[in-house]
Amino acid sequence: MKRRAFFTTLSTAILASTIASDSHADVATQKPNIIFFLVDDYDKPETSVYGGHALTPNLDRLAAGGMTFHRAHVTSTVCTPSRYTCLTGRYAGSSCFPGYIEECPLGQQGLPAFNVGLENDNMNVGHILAQNGYVTGYVGKYHVGGKDAEAQGLHDVPKNAEYSDELNRKQYENEKRHRRLVMERGFTWAKNIYWENLKEPFRGHNPEWTVAAALEFIQLNRDRPFYLHYCTTLLHGPNGEWFRSLDKPKVTGEGMIENELNVMPSRKTVMQRLRKAGLTENEAGYLWMDDSLGMILDKLDELGIAENTIVVFLADHGSLKKGSLYSQHGTEVPCIIRWPAGIEQSSQCHELIQNTDFVPTWFELAGVKRPREYKMDGVSLVPLFGNPEKPVRDYVYSEIGAARSIKTRQWTYISLRFTRDQIDDARAKPRTMKRLLGLSGGVARGCDNPNSFDYDQLYHVGNDPGEMDNLARNPKCAGKLKEMKGLLTTQLQRFPNRPYGEFLPGGNALPIDSFNDVLEAARAEVGKRK
Repeated sequence: MKRRAFFTTLSTAILASTIASDSHADVATQKPNIIFFLVDDYDKPETSVYGGHALTPNLDRLAAGGMTFHRAHVTSTVCTPSRYTCLTGRYAGSSCFPGYIEECPLGQQGLPAFNVGLENDNMNVGHILAQNGYVTGYVGKYHVGGKDAEAQGLHDVPKNAEYSDELNRKQYENEKRHRRLVMERGFTWAKNIYWENLKEPFRGHNPEWTVAAALEFIQLNRDRPFYLHYCTTLLHGPNGEWFRSLDKPKVTGEGMIENELNVMPSRKTVMQRLRKAGLTENEAGYLWMDDSLGMILDKLDELGIAENTIVVFLADHGSLKKGSLYSQHGTEVPCIIRWPAGIEQSSQCHELIQNTDFVPTWFELAGVKRPREYKMDGVSLVPLFGNPEKPVRDYVYSEIGAARSIKTRQWTYISLRFTRDQIDDARAKPRTMKRLLGLSGGVARGCDNPNSFDYDQLYHVGNDPGEMDNLARNPKCAGKLKEMKGLLTTQLQRFPNRPYGEFLPGGNALPIDSFNDVLEAARAEVGKRK
């Protein structure tokens, strides 16, 4: 395959491609457009590009035109902290969002989960790029704005309430307020926002509603550099929810609309195409999501701006191991980046990356001088665009609730250190055990692994890709365990005033072997559920 792009430093201080033809060279001197297409709850093994059994021709098209990443990880495995990182380039555990600080005061161990959000200082990708010549747009699911509806000027729309015209009016007005709230965080344009996950009576995926706004944004800004953060609600929820949503074309994030949108291939054809491919309604969400991606790719072609537009496809986390730090179906996600002016077609990258790394990449390519007060934890991926075999990091770090992990190309280390407050509650009120088992605890859907409630887990992923054979107690692996713990300690030191277990003692952090009884109770509870 002929290499299409090599990188050099231009006089403008923007890294871009040196392409053989003059037309490509002209494109390479311009700031690239960026479309960040974020999909919800998508397991990498189910993705067609990675061998999954799904009909996604536009995702295949994206991969054929760009680079497929085989070791891409996210830093958290529930929506809010992962999305926070995608928008900031920071670990969620370093957030100073008021709700997070209230729940986990400085000096106490952090428990990053649904409690973080974008800060009022607007140190995020939308605001900084907007200050550097970009128009920045947000469409779709947000989920990083907090839950204090009254303080944010929002109507109370109760979960699972009965539909009424009055409730519909409130939902409509809320969505308009959501747009303004997103723009208060520094984005210059926002439309068709889902503030958080779908809930009745307006529960129903509507990719037409979000893609219509995306196409409008691209059309309006075709002649200037733009950044679009596009977040589809698919594939959140069980398979049946996707299928049932096909029959709800008027349900949107702004309530029930009067007319169907008809901006994508007909919903009636989704099942027709699946049946023709030998698939079932269980795969409906994949194809439906793929249709919206195709509309965006087609719009770029129509406007003649595809060459210098970066399109990123990423999942916020896996689904089957959601809320845990296991790799498969958890932190390791599908990631594809297409940039015709700067990335070789059909290229493959097996180096480690994580979602902290996107924002520094955009800043570098846009020629942004990062403000001194902007804290960032990622590294730029630009070197990989020119040479996908050049490592940019030795390991990736992830966090959720009381769990932390370090992963290299060959090894995974996971620690579980509940806080004194969590343990005291679990001992005094056994019913609170469900909090430790929930999505914010650190184990969640990973509890089917028999090692999930061990203090330390060590896996050789080269021999054990499913991460089932815990080597932490194997004397032969004591050196490797010590090494991985050392890497975790180094990473934890990036979080000022945040103790963690015995790694960084203090506050409400508890060392190893101090809550064996609670871990045994958790194992027993999981056993009863099975």
